[in-house]
Amino acid sequence: MTAETKNQVTTVYQVTGMTCGHCEGAVAGEISGIAGVTSVEATAATGRVTVVSQAPLDEEAVRAAVDEAGYELAAQA
Repeated sequence: MTAETKNQVTTVYQVTGMTCGHCEGAVAGEISGIAGVTSVEATAATGRVTVVSQAPLDEEAVRAAVDEAGYELAAQA
């Protein structure tokens, strides 16, 4: 899901393998490093990661960040 509001884009991704707060922090930390990302909220209970950015993100960049954290990007939610 992608929504655009006042020059910001909110995208929700489904990430598999997150089970705790440490997982949430690892995923959020890696995605935060992508240029243009202004906020990231990862929720292990649902596997959803909500990313707010200045422009639409390249899904491969998000996938690489999630992989670097040790998890798998399943799809956009």
